[in-house]
Amino acid sequence: MTEDLHSMRDDMVAFIEGHGLRRFGAFVDEELPSVLWSDDKPDAWKDVVELAKASNAAFVTLHSITLKKEDLDYLVERLRNGQYPNDDDIEEARLLRLYAGKVGYIQIGFPSNGIMFLYEISTKWYERYESLTDVADEFGSFMFDENDKEED
Repeated sequence: MTEDLHSMRDDMVAFIEGHGLRRFGAFVDEELPSVLWSDDKPDAWKDVVELAKASNAAFVTLHSITLKKEDLDYLVERLRNGQYPNDDDIEEARLLRLYAGKVGYIQIGFPSNGIMFLYEISTKWYERYESLTDVADEFGSFMFDENDKEED
């Protein structure tokens, strides 16, 4: 698998438009009734678009995440200031800077009969980024705003 899903996202946009479907930029979270596509073949997302067309879907959702340097800096800071800082996790987060500016996650889907049919793909480095974010959330630091401090 590639380390940057940018060209796949561009292919998705062209394929969706080529099928005469409208594209709606939206992330569908797990709170909505949904079915996750389980086909592992590299072009399974094309099947999703073709099924959307065959189902007379009004639109296809498309969401992608590009890793930003600022997000990595924030993650490193959170890991560093966490309750249980781990040097290995901090170093891994720093190494993720190699992927700044790259697309690491794509979700494509369509609604049918009140259910969202979804296909998701992510790179290994993005999955590690998400894992480190979970660690930071679990053992994260307490960030205080100036207004939150007790007055003397």
